[in-house]
Amino acid sequence: MSLNRRDFGKLALAALPAARLLAKTNSNFGGVQIGINAPYSFHGSFNSGDECLDAMVKLNLSSVELRAQPIEQFMGAPANLVAYPAVRPGARAGGQWQGKAPGGGAQATTPAGGSAASGTAPAPPPKGTRPPPTPEQIAARKAAADELRTWRLAASMDKVKEFRKKYEDAGVKIDIVKVDAIDTFTDEEIDYMFGLAKTAGAKAISCEIPLSHTKRLGMFGEKHKMMIGYHGHTDITSPEAFGRPESWETAMSYSKYNGINLDIGHFIAGNSTSPIPFLQKYHDRVTHIHIKDRKMNNGPNVPWGTGDTPIKETLKLMQKEKYPFPGVIEMEHQIPQGSDLMTELAKCVEFCKNALT
Repeated sequence: MSLNRRDFGKLALAALPAARLLAKTNSNFGGVQIGINAPYSFHGSFNSGDECLDAMVKLNLSSVELRAQPIEQFMGAPANLVAYPAVRPGARAGGQWQGKAPGGGAQATTPAGGSAASGTAPAPPPKGTRPPPTPEQIAARKAAADELRTWRLAASMDKVKEFRKKYEDAGVKIDIVKVDAIDTFTDEEIDYMFGLAKTAGAKAISCEIPLSHTKRLGMFGEKHKMMIGYHGHTDITSPEAFGRPESWETAMSYSKYNGINLDIGHFIAGNSTSPIPFLQKYHDRVTHIHIKDRKMNNGPNVPWGTGDTPIKETLKLMQKEKYPFPGVIEMEHQIPQGSDLMTELAKCVEFCKNALT
């Protein structure tokens, strides 16, 4: 009997609950830790800490790069102040998607990497695509940012410890905490975020900010003795973007705690060359990699194994050299007809496992 891609994915997903009856959730394959970027890769289907955890356990994933929002909501942050900015899968930077908020209603959307509370984003959308904010909107955003800042600076880390325990009891390690628009925060808020990440058990913070802002953030990395992984996209022309290798080299020159969140799919799409030499050269400054499959020359995201990204070769290199950083799944390709999100994610997990075992 032959199996198509849809059948294979469903079998892989169905087999996971039975496997967990025999062993604790574990996605360390052949010495390489595989995780997922959440809630991002769940496309708005699962946003709360509990929803993300349930989905990861179903996928047998034991590592996560988790946005700060689910943690802050668990801590009791005002729900109207904690937004989930994200790029729609397959869209270029600046795209939006509408997802389900933890309470079941529609969530706020903002430009990629931005913050609804602060009203910021690394790069504005192309001129003419939307009207500029009104004075009333600007004032409302500032008031929301001030309110959230006040809450943060009074918040206790006890709930973060509880959140961490819940995840670790299920076999999931929070390896990275991603913080949106951290470069727009006050010094006190940045200290708070590093404290939150440490308390959650993370080894590093990740973010998407302009290159010129990494000098300031690197100082906080030094203060807290914690790495910062800067995420790259495909823009290799803007002096503020992380796309060319030189962008990370500049940031790393500012601080030994400035590091690399290398997205191997974006790298090959933007630079039209393999990310492996760059990874080999700076492996000691890599906090984690993002795994997806894309075509060269700014080509699209495609189902894994059908694009130009050397996913298997990168994973095998990590295994051979015993690199300690995790490989983080990002679900960005279009879901094929007849499939669904969890089936496609199960295929991604199985792809990594097959490459490493």
